[in-house]
Amino acid sequence: MGNPLLSAGVVSVGELAESRSVREALQFLTREKQWINEQHLEVCRIPAPTFLESRRAEWMAEQFRSYGCEVQLDRAGNVLAFLDPDARGPYVAVTAHLDTVLAPRNRDDVAIASDGRFLGPGVSDNGAGLAALMAIARALKSAPPLDGLCSRLVLIANVGEEGEGNLSGMRHLCRPSGFARRAATFIVLDGAGSDHITTQALGSRRFEVIFSGPGGHSWSDYGTGNPVHALSRAVAEFTELRLNGNPRSSVNVGILEGGTSINAIPSQARAKVDIRSESNQKMDELVAILNAAVEHAQAAENERAVAGRVTGRLREIGARPAGSLPEGAAVIDYLRAVDAHLGIRSRLDCASTDANIPLSLGIPAVSIGAGGQGGGAHTPQEWFLPDRRDLALKRILLTAILLLRDPVLAEGFARRS
Repeated sequence: MGNPLLSAGVVSVGELAESRSVREALQFLTREKQWINEQHLEVCRIPAPTFLESRRAEWMAEQFRSYGCEVQLDRAGNVLAFLDPDARGPYVAVTAHLDTVLAPRNRDDVAIASDGRFLGPGVSDNGAGLAALMAIARALKSAPPLDGLCSRLVLIANVGEEGEGNLSGMRHLCRPSGFARRAATFIVLDGAGSDHITTQALGSRRFEVIFSGPGGHSWSDYGTGNPVHALSRAVAEFTELRLNGNPRSSVNVGILEGGTSINAIPSQARAKVDIRSESNQKMDELVAILNAAVEHAQAAENERAVAGRVTGRLREIGARPAGSLPEGAAVIDYLRAVDAHLGIRSRLDCASTDANIPLSLGIPAVSIGAGGQGGGAHTPQEWFLPDRRDLALKRILLTAILLLRDPVLAEGFARRS
């Protein structure tokens, strides 16, 4: 495959990095490490559990406005920062999700440890991504104008990525009449690091399994159909699955609930089930198996019962489609070229991120880390270390500028539109 940097008539990464405006923007990312760290900690101190991101969204909007961006908050609650309000696309969108699985109860829950690590809910996932958005915005607004080069760059802090948020923010952006009809590609920033490039969307479907019955006393009503017993059978049958080989898939029962007392037959029991696969077809097969397990469990419990039958049902509570980036997509070639220039070693991987939605719709998208190191995501022990964060920020900025310069990408957008 030829080098797209040459075939598209675009300057090399080294030449681009040495141009005056780009060089000053890159220098900002190294020079202002302390400011970036301060903004990172500040945004993480604003609670933003899924469905309750509005306060953090408003704070992000204020920051973008203070840098000189034109800001819009859409109906889903996403924050869109335009470097040039007069640009009409095709846009290159750099996004990071606002929401976190856990939220700080007070400001002191987000702190700096003696070894320099940031500690607290969401400091890596996705405080790192939000800090990167702010750093990129201010770096570009602080540098000399790039001759309109970045006018079509849009920075987006979106809602609803985690858990039962079901990628609601990205779904809103990618609806037929939404922002994505003007977007050429998405660069999704999710968590720390710079060692991976997610090009394949790991699909997932999530269900609540609910068994209901009349309930009763454990002694006097013995023999009444028991929803907990039925649910246990369904879970046991479903999790007997052996998933080996390709496409890679998994199943997990993460929550079991039911009953009010040890001496009462419950009137309801429920479980939450997560099904994941690299293939949409395989997910459909696993959903059919889950349905069969529920039907079998219901029949078995009602066959044993002498009174009071149980009923089982499935309620879908989330769906993330699988998808993949086409081979030879420009965004991968540019990321590889930038990585070679910066000395970054990265690998392609498959994960479940906001990029699932554009990838499933045929819109070029990748998900990458926002630099530093992180761990303990979705737990009270979450941490982030900002060492060498600026290298990943330069990676993001250079890749975005190369995409913005690429006439072939613009032509591909025109054909898709």
